[in-house]
Amino acid sequence: MSPSDPTTTPSAPLPEVPLDFPREWYSFPDPGNDEHLISADMTWLLSRWSCVFGTPACHGIDAAQPESGCCTHGAFLCDDEDRDRLKENVALLGPDDWQHRGAADEAARAEAGGREPDLEPWLEEDELTGDDGEPEPALRTRRHNGRCVFFNDPGFPAGSGCALHHMAGRTGRTLVEAKPDVCWQLPIRRTQEWETRADEVEVLHTRIGEYDRRGWGPGGLDLDWYCTGSPEAHVGAEPVYVSLRDELIALLGAEAYEVLAAACRRREQLGIVAVHPATERA
Repeated sequence: MSPSDPTTTPSAPLPEVPLDFPREWYSFPDPGNDEHLISADMTWLLSRWSCVFGTPACHGIDAAQPESGCCTHGAFLCDDEDRDRLKENVALLGPDDWQHRGAADEAARAEAGGREPDLEPWLEEDELTGDDGEPEPALRTRRHNGRCVFFNDPGFPAGSGCALHHMAGRTGRTLVEAKPDVCWQLPIRRTQEWETRADEVEVLHTRIGEYDRRGWGPGGLDLDWYCTGSPEAHVGAEPVYVSLRDELIALLGAEAYEVLAAACRRREQLGIVAVHPATERA
């Protein structure tokens, strides 16, 4: 999410492309692990999607607050490492960097009822659907005024948008280092599963693709607007495999990324990839 401030009221969004269209995939073995197979959506990685937060092109997933972009639900944390990294990054935020730190502290104290809070004040308990289809406990960033507590409101002197994102720009950190996993990974979707081949050898199959509306589960279809299918967001100067290089390296490793990037460059040169329709319309 770009840290720029919205300056104009966005007009009605352009129609998004359908969820189903021809895609081209490329599969290759991980050069550093012969038990790891990687498949990548070349149509997505060669698209010109770009985050348009803070511009009239971003309509937000909630039409009632388009200036919030995709920050209305808070960020679910993946694991203890994700939680620890968030805590370290919060320590780098001063009162002039993070508008709602006081609100987070106040809400946590109120919930604790005079006791010592069990959680960091910027977190709250929630649930996610587990692999077995049943709800399981989960932590996510606290919400304040209908959006993530780390979201600075329009007009805040340090800039509107994610305080952690601004901190990354100020300190030279990558977004991978500065933000919760779910935030820096979007809109890349990585899925992994062990597969047994015909020779009964197991391999870990990683798929890298577009985190479209379906990636959010049934609720994804209820979002008021979503960027990956919108021509208004396919205006990047570079293809996704270049603009999200840091994120792809974090998800795949440097060696595997170089193999993938070489394949992307070759496809660009040949011009044979199935083009993303949102990029085509843009």
